[in-house]
Amino acid sequence: MIHNIFDPSNTDTICALATPAGTGAIAVIRISGPDSIPLTSKIFFPRNKKLILEEANSHSLFFGEIKNEDAETIDEVVVSVFKNPKSFTGEDSIEISCHGSIYIQQRLIELIIENGARLAKPGEFTLRAFFNNKFDLSQAEAVADLISANSKSSHELAMKQMKGGFSEKIKNLRVKLLNFASLIELELDFSEEDVEFANREELLSLIDTLKKEISQLTESFKVGNVIKKGIPVAIVGKPNVGKSTLLNALLDEEKAIVSDIPGTTRDVIEDTFIINGIAFRFIDTAGLRESDDHIENIGIERTYEKINEASIVLYMIDMQECTEEIMQDIKEQFQECIEDPNKHFVLVGNKIDQMVNIPTGFKDLLDMDITYISAKRKENINELSEKLVKSVQERQETNDTIITNARHYEALTQALNSILQVEHGFHSSIPTDLISIDIRQALHHLGEITGEITTDEVLGNIFGKFCIGK
Repeated sequence: MIHNIFDPSNTDTICALATPAGTGAIAVIRISGPDSIPLTSKIFFPRNKKLILEEANSHSLFFGEIKNEDAETIDEVVVSVFKNPKSFTGEDSIEISCHGSIYIQQRLIELIIENGARLAKPGEFTLRAFFNNKFDLSQAEAVADLISANSKSSHELAMKQMKGGFSEKIKNLRVKLLNFASLIELELDFSEEDVEFANREELLSLIDTLKKEISQLTESFKVGNVIKKGIPVAIVGKPNVGKSTLLNALLDEEKAIVSDIPGTTRDVIEDTFIINGIAFRFIDTAGLRESDDHIENIGIERTYEKINEASIVLYMIDMQECTEEIMQDIKEQFQECIEDPNKHFVLVGNKIDQMVNIPTGFKDLLDMDITYISAKRKENINELSEKLVKSVQERQETNDTIITNARHYEALTQALNSILQVEHGFHSSIPTDLISIDIRQALHHLGEITGEITTDEVLGNIFGKFCIGK
């Protein structure tokens, strides 16, 4: 039988391994559905002979043995009972904690399936939680983000979204727009009488508010997306200024080849390192210079590509060879990058260990700080790291709610376009019935984020990316 997992009326009992596949100390097998408790009763023999699993309280644990039809003991386990609606899925659920032998895991799952369950599809437990109103669609997506979080900052963003902060903001926006839409629809019902139920000045004020709030959310994606994936930091500069040495110092390992020969680095080298809970993707690039070497020129082209992609640009200079003319050239060449509000341009003066005095006047020239370091001796590397962290934290603090999901960004962008069409319609005296179409479109796009409006295709794309067992 083919089971439609996107049908909310689906009452199958499902099971899956909830812990990572492979051998470990403990494994957890999850069962959910109306038959999960009676099914478990058939194979679970509690140490307390008087226990009737169906009568047990929710959120209680019991020790006992799992036996097959021949009364052969498969394993000693702990069974956790969760009764609807007080479970992750909103259904009766069981979690069996067994020993982490691959054989035991496979045998228990086979036994559960033999007694009436079926193997869960990817994300089906979370999908059932969504259908049972345990959380909305954006919160469900946050579960996947939480599982894949590889740093404190990405973990915090996922936790905030899972707790419903972003969902609440979207719902508030939708309520405002819905009240707006209801007045417009009411006017359409009485179109022959030429009456206006909605004050046009108030409606335009509301449109302006919606524009600002949605724009702030879409702008926050630039911050949220890089935090989620790791902040891209391009290390750039002329050949032999110490870019590869700095990469090695930041990562505290010999990742890049270091040589006195100019043009050693011909391709980009990337690695991720977490500083104060924030993941940074450091990118060592080819030195910027004119070259007749075709391969080196390809590397230089890629350097400029990485500068465009980076959120932070560390421009390194050799303090022994630096002059005010060179600094002026840097300012002119990278003016667009320096003034870009979505980038943080940091000047790094390297090789201070080889100098008697540090030149002054550069700060006044460029109106920005220079971080003086010795990459070779790892001097002031902590100071540079602190500047990187601070630059990210400042961007986070300017955004109350930060979105990290590309699907949400696309829906918000489309909602904003519809809102702009509504505004244009009012200013251009377009008929109210046409304006109402754009209002409905905006409501539709906002509803897509939380799952108030969705399709099997959208659900399949979202939950299909989950691991089995979640």
